[in-house]
Amino acid sequence: MSAVAWIAVGSLVVWVWLLLGQGFFWRTDQRLPRRAEPAHWPSVAVVVPARDEADMLPVSLPSLLAQDYPGAAEIFLVDDCSKDGTGDLARELSVRYGGLPVTVVSPGEPEPGWTGKLWAVRHGIALARSRDPEYLLLTDADIAHEPDSLRELVAAAGSGGFDLVSQMARLRVESVWERLVVPAFVYFFSQLYPFRWVNRAGARTAAAAGGCVLLRTEAAVRARVPESIRQAVIDDVSLARAVRNSGGRIWLGLAERVDSVRPYPRLADLWRMVSRSAYAQLRHSPLMLAGTVLGLAIVYLAPPVTLVAGLLGGDPAAAWAGGAAWAVMAGTYMPMLGYYRQSLWLAPPLPFTALLYLLMTVDSAVQHYRGRGAAWKGRTYARPEAAPDQ
Repeated sequence: MSAVAWIAVGSLVVWVWLLLGQGFFWRTDQRLPRRAEPAHWPSVAVVVPARDEADMLPVSLPSLLAQDYPGAAEIFLVDDCSKDGTGDLARELSVRYGGLPVTVVSPGEPEPGWTGKLWAVRHGIALARSRDPEYLLLTDADIAHEPDSLRELVAAAGSGGFDLVSQMARLRVESVWERLVVPAFVYFFSQLYPFRWVNRAGARTAAAAGGCVLLRTEAAVRARVPESIRQAVIDDVSLARAVRNSGGRIWLGLAERVDSVRPYPRLADLWRMVSRSAYAQLRHSPLMLAGTVLGLAIVYLAPPVTLVAGLLGGDPAAAWAGGAAWAVMAGTYMPMLGYYRQSLWLAPPLPFTALLYLLMTVDSAVQHYRGRGAAWKGRTYARPEAAPDQ
């Protein structure tokens, strides 16, 4: 066989392995597990870190205020040095809509060594624990919850004995770029962290979706959260690892009634979202970056390239293997497109989307070595090797 055919066959073998051996990552049936309402509803503190979220709060905060929860629940919104009146708007919405009580606090600029939203989360949890809640709901300011969301999360945690229950909110898919990139984002995430593996007791794989995390307060104390992960750029995965490493049980799945309302209308918006943490995912390792680029090329780019090369060059083995690999790839993507209620015709262009993610990852590394470090909401951080307390 030709070299092109061998590449195509190699890609096909990888896709067959991904289809059958990677925790059935492509399936979308990991939803909230069976649950029964408890005899006593535990108290819950809802912690919402918010930095310049005045555009999002009119949609997201009323959904929290309207939670139909039988037990005691209170919202703690942490205004993280916003410049757009986020805190005042939160107070105004609380008065206008009523519902769950809201406390708004402003902790000031973060101390060195705290990244992303974790400084705000720290203050929210500290304030919430003064009420001695049994659970903490960590949710972002761009997440809208159906009225029974908190009720269902608590019931699932109690019924399953979970210390952490996390739902990956359904992201917005309205613009052309959102339709092309967003479902693939969740697809790639589940490929890295197969939900079935995450949800298996005693498994090494740990992950969470930071927009919606119900955390048992006792587990947070045991895992020293958030202090133990204060420098984490990918805070949700680090949170899940900390809870699991401290002996806690975790669960992660796709949301049915929890949605992100944040728009990403342009490619540049999505590019910033991914490149912000892509190289951190690779532990800032040039070797892992090279391996990722090579892997993405073989797994996602080789199938269409070898198919076309085989057809044009009269190489039936390359064409057949490349086409079969592309077909398996598209087939594994279709369930995620169905979950997002998108056309299945978006499955064949997945190699193009993978190329975009490859370029975003390389750009993330370039920004890192230019000394810009990670960035979040206009706030940048030193590169990990320069950060304090490491």
